[in-house]
Amino acid sequence: MNNTTGNPMPMPIAAYKIQSARWAFAFSAAESSILVALHKTAHRMTTQYWLVKQEPEAYAWTDFVRDGKTDWTGVRNFQARNFLKAMQPGDAVLFYESVTTKAVVGLAEVSKAAFPDKTADEDGWVAVELKAGKALKNPVTLEQVKGEASLKDIGLLRQSRLSVMPLKKTEFAKIVKLGG
Repeated sequence: MNNTTGNPMPMPIAAYKIQSARWAFAFSAAESSILVALHKTAHRMTTQYWLVKQEPEAYAWTDFVRDGKTDWTGVRNFQARNFLKAMQPGDAVLFYESVTTKAVVGLAEVSKAAFPDKTADEDGWVAVELKAGKALKNPVTLEQVKGEASLKDIGLLRQSRLSVMPLKKTEFAKIVKLGG
């Protein structure tokens, strides 16, 4: 402890110490690197869930299925960009056709994490690669989503203009269940 402020003294970069009232461990720089890597790996073992929106006149679900995979480009909203940056391979995605269809029509998966968006005129915009999955047996309409109490807080209803949004696992599962 720093005697004048009561704050802990900074740890040297070469070693780290974890301490509580009952135990204390000290780690070398090499050991702490391993712990950081293990923490990142353990944290990433959790699938994240997303919903992406697209106007079917521009790129429909049928186009996506025909192509098998696509780069999800053209996102120019800062919040949606941050969501793209958070997407990781293996994350589950719902594909929502907006404007005319207004329904979740299929499942997809993130197959490549964020990379620079080649369609952007400015630096900093990103895209992800998505791989098409299966179509929902029954499209889940916006009206169905609005009528489902457990989905009242999803971004599709709260931030309707956002084209990429996270979902909770339970929200994702509920929409898939509604789709048959």
